[in-house]
Amino acid sequence: MDILKAIILGIVQGLTEFLPVSSSGHLVLLQKIFGIDAPGLFFDTMLHTGTLAAVFAALWKDIWAILKKIIQPLTGFLILGTIPAVIAALSFNNIIEHFFETGQLLGFCFLITSALLITAEKLSKRGNIQLKKTENMTWLDAVLIGVMQAAAIAPGISRSGATISGALFRKLDRDTAARFSFLLSIPAILGAVVLQIKDIITGGAAEIAAESIGTAAIITGTASAAIVGFFAVKLMLKIIKEKSLYGFAVYTGALGLLVIIDQFVTRIVF
Repeated sequence: MDILKAIILGIVQGLTEFLPVSSSGHLVLLQKIFGIDAPGLFFDTMLHTGTLAAVFAALWKDIWAILKKIIQPLTGFLILGTIPAVIAALSFNNIIEHFFETGQLLGFCFLITSALLITAEKLSKRGNIQLKKTENMTWLDAVLIGVMQAAAIAPGISRSGATISGALFRKLDRDTAARFSFLLSIPAILGAVVLQIKDIITGGAAEIAAESIGTAAIITGTASAAIVGFFAVKLMLKIIKEKSLYGFAVYTGALGLLVIIDQFVTRIVF
């Protein structure tokens, strides 16, 4: 893989991991459009490591507050919110891999993301709603947001979009919704990296990647994901407080329709 392709994949991963448009869906689509081979296990792991570094850097104050006092409700909420995704990943791993390889449901999943964002915006604009902050959250809030994250394992359903929508459904205020979503991404991304490390070690994926992809491409791709991911987190925190999610809903809706048209009619990409 040349360095330019590695940078493009890194930028796409970093940007779409935190904006509510689905990073997995965009990577699948990008690979189909440009004929880019699947980046490989080790490179994929490094891209996720880059986005993990991005959220640590962007939310270090929130993370430090948790580390200073591990035994607190927020820690429990993050654990509860992570469990549904773990169950889904372990139960439907083969099915998920199939959809990643084929992109069969990609268009429909983009439409689901669009519908979630529109519904969340409409519900959040209702009058006379007492909005909740982190200290007012309940275990049911955390579980339902976690279920939304589990559904986002499918490529095309945005993880951040689904979890932010779930938080808005549960009447969390917009800033709390975004921060909880991004904090919840840490165990999700970290878990994916840990699961991949075993295969990397046993399969020699690092050595294979260094030879087939190139060390320079791996480094630049990871750095791109980290840098772009950092600004994507900051941008999303600003957008959700000051703007609406309708723009992202229009984008994912239009993208979903284009993918479906291509899959069933034009067959240019799929």
